[in-house]
Amino acid sequence: MHCRDHAAQLRERYDEITGLGGDVVAIGTGDRSYAGAFVRDERVLVDDGAVAAHAASVQTLNWFQLLHPRTWKATRETSKRGHHVHKAGKRVRQIGATFVIGACDRVRYEHLDADTTDHAPIEEVVAALRDT
Repeated sequence: MHCRDHAAQLRERYDEITGLGGDVVAIGTGDRSYAGAFVRDERVLVDDGAVAAHAASVQTLNWFQLLHPRTWKATRETSKRGHHVHKAGKRVRQIGATFVIGACDRVRYEHLDADTTDHAPIEEVVAALRDT
């Protein structure tokens, strides 16, 4: 599953997430026009300078890791579901992460992606919200 697919799953559970007192905020690697193409109803912040990425210890992959055969199947499946990368951001080799931040800025859950197809299971994210 790629990031657009992951975002679609979060969108599907958005009412449940906000009902538990949470919210969804995406932080993108592209510029404002790229973020604008990605936005639906939730907030998308732009991290042009990679400040948030560095603070969160989000990794950058080399080209071999980025295009590794283990990602091919998920790439095909994501494309079949209609989720495509229309324009890659400036930091295309940077992978993602998912965090649930609680009161007093306490990190309740974190998932640092291992590759472009590794994202936090939505059930774990929702469970972390239930536990806060």
